[in-house]
Amino acid sequence: MKKSIAKNYIYNLIYQMLSILLPVITTPYLSRVLGAENIGIYGYTISIVTYFILFGTLGISMYGQREIAYKAQNKKEQSKTFFEIIILRAFTLTISIITFYIIFGRSGDYAVYYRILIIQLVANLFDISWFFQGIEEFDKTVIRNLVIKMLSLVLIFVLVNKPEDLWKYFLIYVGAELIGNLTLWLYIPKYLEKISIKELKFKKHLKPTISLFVPQIAIQIYTVLDKTMIGAIMNDMEEVGYYEQAQKVVKAALTVVTALQTVMNSRIANSYVNKDEDEVKLCLEKSFNFVWILAIPMMFGLIAIAPKFVPWFYGSGYEEVITILIATSPIIVVLGLNGVTGTQYLVQVKKQREFTVSVTVGAIVNILLNLILIQFFGVVGATVASVLAETAVLAVQLKYFKNQFSILQILKLGFKCFIAGIIMFFVVHFLVGCLNVSVINTILEIIVGGIVYIITLLILKHKFLFDIINQIINGIGTKIKNFQQKNI
Repeated sequence: MKKSIAKNYIYNLIYQMLSILLPVITTPYLSRVLGAENIGIYGYTISIVTYFILFGTLGISMYGQREIAYKAQNKKEQSKTFFEIIILRAFTLTISIITFYIIFGRSGDYAVYYRILIIQLVANLFDISWFFQGIEEFDKTVIRNLVIKMLSLVLIFVLVNKPEDLWKYFLIYVGAELIGNLTLWLYIPKYLEKISIKELKFKKHLKPTISLFVPQIAIQIYTVLDKTMIGAIMNDMEEVGYYEQAQKVVKAALTVVTALQTVMNSRIANSYVNKDEDEVKLCLEKSFNFVWILAIPMMFGLIAIAPKFVPWFYGSGYEEVITILIATSPIIVVLGLNGVTGTQYLVQVKKQREFTVSVTVGAIVNILLNLILIQFFGVVGATVASVLAETAVLAVQLKYFKNQFSILQILKLGFKCFIAGIIMFFVVHFLVGCLNVSVINTILEIIVGGIVYIITLLILKHKFLFDIINQIINGIGTKIKNFQQKNI
């Protein structure tokens, strides 16, 4: 039986939000306690370990979710696939852990932090969230994240009180990930059958995982390499810190926009295997509508509130983050659309070659622009390079996507959102100019902006918004009716 897309979206949204809620809540505190340089060290070293996580996991998470979804009707085949993938992943990650320690963990300025980050590599050995995403069971990951993240939040405020406590922040960060991944194993027995080791075949997974691994390398080049290149070219960890802080806010916005992606991945993969092309197209149209209706106001909203939001959120000394935040905000829209055309469609319908071409183009554009723009414009140059690289990826993917939707059809879905977003921007921009810097005023600006945006869409008769409202009303009506029947 198919799970509810709306229900799974809510679960996955909570899951994704909890994954970044800790950094967002703690950012104002940590920016003041640790300082920009320590935040930069954190961002730089995390970018290094990310490469080893990438090489250790190959393309297994994305591939694993898809394969589990493909075998939704066959529990034995699902079980075989799970054990084959998890053992293969353990082997490759072990090699990555050993290599990482030899290169970075033995000595150097940041060796102590790299040693702590080995725990994060170990945590990935036990990560089976891809399995639950494949079977569309998102509530399991939400429950464990809720407990772990709350515990982490408490530990940060209790234990991290001065710049010298940076190592404690690292330890809390990676320890939470390890414990969270381990707790998921408590649920796994009821979903699997016992499989003989003789039945397992690992070789068949190598080619497809590597085919997905190649584009993931390219993706990491223009999502993580920015911090590495800023640190290497500018040799200034404070600049990395400014970039890292701006990215946290943008990632928070992106989480809301892309939360539907993981849910739709499994649904599209399953529909594709069953040759249900109408369902595939319907899912894609919903995803585009969802991206437009959320990403547009978030982009314009960040641009409008950045000058007054940054001073109170990060504290003094982070003024440079304002420009970075404004420059990087368009990436919310671009990445949202990329998620639909790339991960949701090309990957799920086995068009890995086309997906690889698109992200490789993005990686090349990003590297070349970083080398040029960082030299002249510093962190802002790296930000612009990222936005342009993601735009290049989208342009290439749209070429392969034209059989499903034309560019004009996609833009038409977002036209009313764009009009509403511009009107919202001018209203919020006016408010920002009138009001002083404060938490309350920023919240007021966001609320007013949201109301203006929704009212404008209603006036423009945005069909998707009306559908959402009707679903909410019908859902509430059904629950009230059921409650009344139970009490008769």
